[in-house]
Amino acid sequence: MRVFRGHSRPVPAPVVLAIGNFDGVHLGHAALVKRLAEVAGQRQLTPMVLTFEPHPREFFAPASAPARLTTLREKLELLGDCGARQAMICPFNAGFAGLSADQFIEQVLVRGCLVQHLIIGDDFRFGRGRTGDFALLQAAGQRFGFTVEAMGSVLVDGERVSSSAVRRALQAGDMEHAVRLLGRPYIIDGQVLHGQKLGRQIGFATANLRIKHNPLPMTGVFAVEVSGLDDQPLPGVANLGIRPTVNGTRPLLEVHLFDFNRDIYGAHISVRFAHKLRDEQRFPNIDALKAQIAADAVAARAFFKL
Repeated sequence: MRVFRGHSRPVPAPVVLAIGNFDGVHLGHAALVKRLAEVAGQRQLTPMVLTFEPHPREFFAPASAPARLTTLREKLELLGDCGARQAMICPFNAGFAGLSADQFIEQVLVRGCLVQHLIIGDDFRFGRGRTGDFALLQAAGQRFGFTVEAMGSVLVDGERVSSSAVRRALQAGDMEHAVRLLGRPYIIDGQVLHGQKLGRQIGFATANLRIKHNPLPMTGVFAVEVSGLDDQPLPGVANLGIRPTVNGTRPLLEVHLFDFNRDIYGAHISVRFAHKLRDEQRFPNIDALKAQIAADAVAARAFFKL
C-alpha cells in the first residue's frame, strides 16, 4: 500500500475514496472497502482510504477517548487486506479540526485526493462543528465533478457492527462475539522486546510486546496463537495488562509459547486472541503467580486440545 501523509500535496492520479476512522477494521469497514475496490475496478481508478491520526476523539477529549482497537500500522495492513491500495493519513490537529466542511471538501477531497467517487458510512460527519453531511457532499460533487454514495450499516444477529460494539465484546471477554463483529480473531501486532526476564526465571519464558494502545481495549489472560515465527500459528498463553503483582504501570503483552525455545528478540509477530481464560489479578507473591501461570497454561492447552 502507498501511504501519503497529509493533504498538502495532491496524490498522483484521481481516485475512488473511502473516508473513516476505521478503528478495528470490522465487518462494516471491510464491506465499505470491498465496495471501494469494486467501484475503483469498474472505473479503472485507484482505491484509496482517507483516515486520521490521532483519532478525532483523542484530540478533542483525550481523557475520555475510547480505547484504540488497532495501531496505525495494523489498521493500514488490514485495510490493504480488504482491497485499499493507497491511504492518506491526515494529522488531526488544531488546524485540521478548524477546517469548515466546505474547506474540507475543497482542500482535502478535491485538491488533495483528486476524488472522482466518494464512499462514506451512513453516520459520517465532517468539518468544524460536524456540519458536513451526505447532502453537502452531493451538492459539492455536482460542483466539483465527483459522485458520492453512502453505505448502510452491517448487522450481525440484529446488532449494528461498530467499533464501539467490538470494544464492548472485548471488555466483556467475549472473544467469540468479537470474532463475529470483526470477521476474524482480534489481533495485536508488535516487535518482541527485551523485558525483565521474570518469566524465564520462574519457568515460563515470554515474548514481550510493548502496547501502544492506552487505555487497553481489554485486559486478562488468554489462549492465543502467534503468527510470524513459523509456517503455522503457534499456540500459547498470554497476559495483557500492567502486571500488578510486580507493580507494573505500563501496558504489556506477555506471550508464553508452548514447547518453544528460540531467541526471537526483534521479531515482528501477530498475536491472535482465541479465548479469555480469566481477568488479570494481583497475587500475594511470585510463587502464587507461578502456580497460577501453570494453571493458565494447562487451561490454554485444554482449549487448543493439545
